[in-house]
This record gives sequence, structure tokens and C-alpha cells, in this order.
Amino acid sequence: MNDIEIADLYQEMIVDHSRRPRNFGPLAHATQQAEGFNPLCGDKVKVYVDLENGIVRDVKFEGDGCAISKASASLMTESVKGKSRAEVEQLFSRFRDLATGSGDTDPAGLGKLAVFAGLHGFPTRVKCATLAWHTLRAALEEKSGVISTE
Repeated sequence: MNDIEIADLYQEMIVDHSRRPRNFGPLAHATQQAEGFNPLCGDKVKVYVDLENGIVRDVKFEGDGCAISKASASLMTESVKGKSRAEVEQLFSRFRDLATGSGDTDPAGLGKLAVFAGLHGFPTRVKCATLAWHTLRAALEEKSGVISTE
């Protein structure tokens, strides 16, 4: 598969997760939740987590945002289910590094999240992609107030 075919595949995945987000909607049995807002573009997200014995048993989100924001939230929920808080924190750090182009930017081991590898050239889009992740982190830390990308 050449670079153009890979880019097309990645674009298809982002469009698919944006149009048909997985784990979208409220989570009735959530033990924690947080709200996030990106003032640069108006993206809003609310993340619900069912945490039991330090393990993410279930996670959902709802909100309005651009394709990158929705796709990132959708792929995030798929990626963190069944993981411990420590594993989620490690995944958050690796995803942030990948999206920003800093630190360890090797997409190996990130699975579908690797679709966001090209974002580091677009700083405003990085904020769109990381909004749900910052909000998830806030939910796990039980922070109050609206989380901002600024």
C-alpha cells in the first residue's frame, strides 16, 4: 500500500467515525463525567465513564464538533474500554505526543489512533483531536468545571 492509499484509508476512517460515532450518547451508569470545550472552534464534548476498581468498564460521549473532534472521541472510547487508569494515562500521553509531533511520535501500538499522526502540522486541529482526551482525563481525575483546550 502506498502513501496515498494509506492517507485515503485514514481519511475514510475519520469520516466514518465522525458520521457514525461509536459509543455516542449518555451513559446511565456513569461513575464519573466531565465536560470539555474548545473556544477556538466551538467543539463541545461530554465524556461519561463507568470506572470500577480502577478499570474503565464503559465510556461514552456526546457533544457537537467538527469531524476530527467527533472521530477522535469515537476512537478514544473504543481504545480505552477495559483499560486501567494507568493504561489510559499512558495512552493519552502517547496520543498527545503523536498528535502534536512531540516526544514519542511512533504510531506503532496505537492501532486506529494512528490516523491522527499527520495533525502536528495543524495546531488548531490538534486541539480538536485532543479535546475528548483532556475531558476523559478530567473525568478520571474527577475535576469540576468545563475543561478547555486553552
